[in-house]
Amino acid sequence: MRARVSWTLVLAVFLAFPPFQRERVEEMGFGEILRMDRMRVDPALTQALRSRWDMEATAFVFPWGHMIPSLEDVSWITGLRVYGRPVSGYTYPCYHELAERLLELPVERRSSLAPRVALQESLGLFDAGKNAGESEDEYLERLARVSRRELASEPGPQADLDLRRFLVLFLGRLLFATRGDAVHCRFLPLLEDLGEIGGYAWGAAFLAHQFDSLGASERQTSTSGFYPFLQVWAYLHLPALGRGDLTRPGLVPIARRWDSRRDTRHLADQLERLQEAIDSYPYLGVVWQLYLEEGDEGHPWLVQAHPYFGRSVWLHALNLVLPLHLHLSQRSLGLRQSVVEFPVRDRFRRPGRSFRGLHDTTDWR
Repeated sequence: MRARVSWTLVLAVFLAFPPFQRERVEEMGFGEILRMDRMRVDPALTQALRSRWDMEATAFVFPWGHMIPSLEDVSWITGLRVYGRPVSGYTYPCYHELAERLLELPVERRSSLAPRVALQESLGLFDAGKNAGESEDEYLERLARVSRRELASEPGPQADLDLRRFLVLFLGRLLFATRGDAVHCRFLPLLEDLGEIGGYAWGAAFLAHQFDSLGASERQTSTSGFYPFLQVWAYLHLPALGRGDLTRPGLVPIARRWDSRRDTRHLADQLERLQEAIDSYPYLGVVWQLYLEEGDEGHPWLVQAHPYFGRSVWLHALNLVLPLHLHLSQRSLGLRQSVVEFPVRDRFRRPGRSFRGLHDTTDWR
């Protein structure tokens, strides 16, 4: 539920922005994700997928072989850009001064977290709770109306401040969401120059974040980040599981086509049935090549991403550096494959490793 509420808050601010601000967000490559309808969370499906994740291989291990979400999946499902500069740079043990200068918000010394309530209120979201009897659309409309009163209506320093605050909320509570109530400031150094934000491969960073979340402690019952991605990925590759409804065919990004199917059974019962369904899934019912009949006309983020499809690469998201092992899927399909050589640096000795050293100022480039 918290993930869907965060989506509503982010969307409310985006809708409250004046047209020139929404255009800036579009130019950064985030417009497609913000045009999607809010989807129900499917915790049973997420947990079933998590239980099949091999952290060392960074791949799902199913009875029929390895399957790996790819940059092509990210591009088609979310509309995020997977091309451009790696999302890499400095991380700091403390973002106090940076947050005061770029956000004009308090961050405790020796902390990398911004208080969620203060961030929301800086964007005009003073009463973010949903009222009794209020529909989802009424809730969103009310939040957008209240937020609009506090946001700058003309370009200038205040508009830049509004936009940075929104981006921290968007990245920290929706795209790269983590557990807990506070909002991480780790991407803040990349937001100083607003004109450079659209040049980063945010889609590749998102995929690294998904891999890292899937490999987290099994005690966690959900993945972090933009949850519709994995749900739609499963709807497309494993349609016989029957967890999604195709309600708007033909829309791109593909996540806009789907709704999560409502299941009123107890979560434990859903999960048990899903695990059994995956164990007995017909191998010939697995869909491997999804996009052969899809056209990329009118979708520039797809056209420019083509050189990155089908490649095994390192995925960067600041302190996360994770490999995309597409050759494992090729092996599962019985396709001929060449030896894959991952570039080796002093820090990157073996594929499957992530780096979390945030106790010091670190340059991850």
